[in-house]
Amino acid sequence: MADPGFVSNKRDPIKSSVGDAAASRRRQHAITVGKERRESLVRAKRLCRVGIGSGDGEVPLDSEMMIDEEQSILESQTSLAVENLKSALAYHSRLGGCGKAIKQFSRGRVAMQKRVGTLQELRRLLSRSEFPPVESALKAGAVPMLVQCLSFGSPDEQLLEAAWCLTNIAAGNPEETKALLPGLPLLIAHLGEKSSSPVAEQCAWALGNVAGEGEELRNVLLIQGALLPLARMMLPNKGSTVRTAAWALSNLIKGPNPKAANELILVDGALDAIIRHLKKADDELATEVAWVVVYLSALSNVATSMLVKSDVLQLLVNRLATSNSLQLLIPVLRSLGNLIAGDSHATYAVLVPGLEITDNAIQVLVKCLNSEHRVLKKEAAWVLSNIAAGSVEHKQLIYSREAVPLLLHLLSAAPFDIRKEVAYVLGNLCVNPIKGDEKPSLILEHLVSLVEKGCLPGFIDLVRSADIEAARLGLQFIELVLRGMPNGEGPKLVEQEDGIEAMERFQFHENEDLRTMANSLVDKYFGEDYGLDE
Repeated sequence: MADPGFVSNKRDPIKSSVGDAAASRRRQHAITVGKERRESLVRAKRLCRVGIGSGDGEVPLDSEMMIDEEQSILESQTSLAVENLKSALAYHSRLGGCGKAIKQFSRGRVAMQKRVGTLQELRRLLSRSEFPPVESALKAGAVPMLVQCLSFGSPDEQLLEAAWCLTNIAAGNPEETKALLPGLPLLIAHLGEKSSSPVAEQCAWALGNVAGEGEELRNVLLIQGALLPLARMMLPNKGSTVRTAAWALSNLIKGPNPKAANELILVDGALDAIIRHLKKADDELATEVAWVVVYLSALSNVATSMLVKSDVLQLLVNRLATSNSLQLLIPVLRSLGNLIAGDSHATYAVLVPGLEITDNAIQVLVKCLNSEHRVLKKEAAWVLSNIAAGSVEHKQLIYSREAVPLLLHLLSAAPFDIRKEVAYVLGNLCVNPIKGDEKPSLILEHLVSLVEKGCLPGFIDLVRSADIEAARLGLQFIELVLRGMPNGEGPKLVEQEDGIEAMERFQFHENEDLRTMANSLVDKYFGEDYGLDE
């Protein structure tokens, strides 16, 4: 394995040997997270159905929420609600300076109640059904009026309802989300300390939905200054506001540009808050904070270094050991893998063989390999592959534990994506750390043992796959077997498992690297003289 101390700060693509493969894949994983929408367990955008707040300030969810109402009826009701909001705003603007002060106050109160009532009706409609009538609201001209309702000096109830409507509009398709652009400055402004907690949280939710749409809108939010107030909202010890702010931040910093991640970790108090929440928070808050750590550690070398030198690694291991929440375990595992892959200090100064934290880390990773959830198995294998990319002592530690029987079973029986991650672990266990592009030297004891325990067919199956990365990994392991098995047994073992046929499929393959690698192995070990001694 390549010594992590020699991995460049830029996360390179998969290199040409088993020994270089695992320690530089965290940026690729960060991009994958975005594409998978967090494995569909935590949505990048969230519809707001239940009101924000507590006690008397909470906005209740309507008990008559509709799920299957005729879409056409819902759309016409939405258009009517927007028209009613127009009328309410027009009524407010017509209130002039005539009459006595008491009469003006009374009329103003009536106007405010009318505005809030129409906002509530629109909010109810946008919170109903699995596919809210956002398009109808936009066509009727809802956004400019909702932005008007966010003006400073408006009562909290009005601000909350307007932000709630905008939150659910932002949960729509990309074009619907972009419709919020005129309202972003006011949504950001209401994150400040002068806003009530429910209003600030609802605005953070709306901004989180906007940030979840994609890089273009994230950049707009960052330019307009959304990061700092959201970061400050994450600093308190507990509460739904902290949780919503952390979720919005995880959407805002997910890149691919690392600038936002670099800025967030340097916000005064941000690292302390992350540590505190991972240590003491409930699973829901810890989950959102763990996703923040995922993107910090995937994109920012500055953040990775600061996180590794803090207590975060220990806290992640503790969470893995004590939690059964799948939603929490996934980002915790990804964070752990990112930190180990991205900073040599994590492997060589923190996860030192013989220390309790290292033993606990291996133990909880084995627990995840045993899980019934395929996502946990895949993530645990990825983390182990990064530990196995460390020193010989790290490889021996994994090899001596109960992880190996599990890994061998998964290599032969698990779904393809898990088998590929497992193959990285097993391949890494068989080679010494290397520098540069030199060919990895073998840890012969590990190689012989794993081959005798039946791992070779699993690697040959990877060679047959259509996945280029998996096929390369299979060929790399075959090369180790051909080169390293004692008494020249390698070629015979590969032939017995139909490895020659698997490699010959690359004879005219379009990928030059795979074609060259496979043809070279066949020519070198199965040329004209092969079998003559027998």
